[in-house]
Amino acid sequence: MKDHNGKPQKKTGRRPKADPAKIRYTISFNEVEHTRFLELFDESGMKVKAHFITSCIFEKSIKTIKVDKGTVDFYMRLTSFHSQFRAVGVNYNQMVKLLYTHFSERKAAAMLYKLEKQTIEMVEIFKKVMQLTEEFAQKHLKNSE
Repeated sequence: MKDHNGKPQKKTGRRPKADPAKIRYTISFNEVEHTRFLELFDESGMKVKAHFITSCIFEKSIKTIKVDKGTVDFYMRLTSFHSQFRAVGVNYNQMVKLLYTHFSERKAAAMLYKLEKQTIEMVEIFKKVMQLTEEFAQKHLKNSE
């Protein structure tokens, strides 16, 4: 094709679809139906409502994803706790090196004894966290599978 100046016209823009969707339907919901529709749409995990409606009509499988906010929160806090626990371990090693570098053997051993008592308390707390994590997994995570 040529434009009005006689130059060849460039083909730009989006290529047309082979089978474009031209037929449209409209649907009306009352408030309760609309709320239910939005809940189902959110559970499906789809991004486009038209795709969700099409899959509902033609009985395609619809993926439903339920996210338990409590479980996610527990997981986030447990991850944070674990990273703090590891940081304490690193600080512990640094502290032992500093004690023996800057203090006499006897004074370093006395301070290390106090540090050891605190470490034992921390281990007990960590055991309790592990026990609670196992209980949580048995009660909440196994049931959802």
